[in-house]
Amino acid sequence: MRPAYSVIFLTTLIGAGQGLFVAFYAADLAARAGWTDGLPASLHVQASLLSFAFLAAGLAASFFHLGKPLRGWRAAAMWRTSWLSREVLVLPAFSAITILHAWVWRHSPEAAIWTGVAGIALCAALFVCTGMIYACLRFLQEWHTPLTVFNFIVLGLASGCMLAAALSAIAWPAAAIPFGLAALALTLSGLILRASILARNARLRPKSTLQSATGLKQTRLAQKSQGMTGGSYGARAFFHGRGAETLRWVKWAFLSLGFVLPAALSVLAWASSCPTWFIAAFVLQYLGLVAERWFFFAQARHPQNLYYQTVS
Repeated sequence: MRPAYSVIFLTTLIGAGQGLFVAFYAADLAARAGWTDGLPASLHVQASLLSFAFLAAGLAASFFHLGKPLRGWRAAAMWRTSWLSREVLVLPAFSAITILHAWVWRHSPEAAIWTGVAGIALCAALFVCTGMIYACLRFLQEWHTPLTVFNFIVLGLASGCMLAAALSAIAWPAAAIPFGLAALALTLSGLILRASILARNARLRPKSTLQSATGLKQTRLAQKSQGMTGGSYGARAFFHGRGAETLRWVKWAFLSLGFVLPAALSVLAWASSCPTWFIAAFVLQYLGLVAERWFFFAQARHPQNLYYQTVS
């Protein structure tokens, strides 16, 4: 498939915003249960507003994917059957809850637990909707697996916890290490999960062949032309045009930037008691997740590419 940068930034930005909200709500629950020291209400307000900022930035990025942005509201019309329509409805609702949660924390911290419950429910729904947009496509074998949904969830939580550690390193350093250790655990879990997906996809064999795509039954068949000299919409919209070497380079780049280096910096921050390393860890991890999402789209082999291979 051809990676759309608007969708890449949409999914990575809202994932970080969701993970940040979950991280601070979990910290609030732990403090209310007496397991940890409570964080200042101002920090919870900042986290909720930052979560909203990431969600809003992701939503803004999505508009660049629309041919006619003024008709974007129609994307919600098929909510009964379309995971995309459900995402279009849930994303603004969750964004609104983050603002409400910040307001409640500012004026009545005790009541924030209830707006947090609503936020967690919408956050979970958004993770599922976003992942299922791709996991429900049977003809794209690389995506059609429950691992796709889990990948969105784990990577979103990992980047959100790393963002929580980075925010705490600036505003409340005492909380940075616990958030960072949670981010480390989620990052390592994400690495195992992503490696499992890579191994699974490497074993896949296309269900369609050049023969089934063209309807020709000859054993020896090679496509030499699309029947046109100026290319086609199919080739432009569903194929990234990059070679296998580029895919290998991007794969190792996202594994390094998205998992290995952030994990190493998290350990360094913990060992040196210097939480500012979490800021660098988040920046590197986000760049790695952008590369991971590019690879996610580029690796998917659309069956139509069997027919639209070369111009001449």
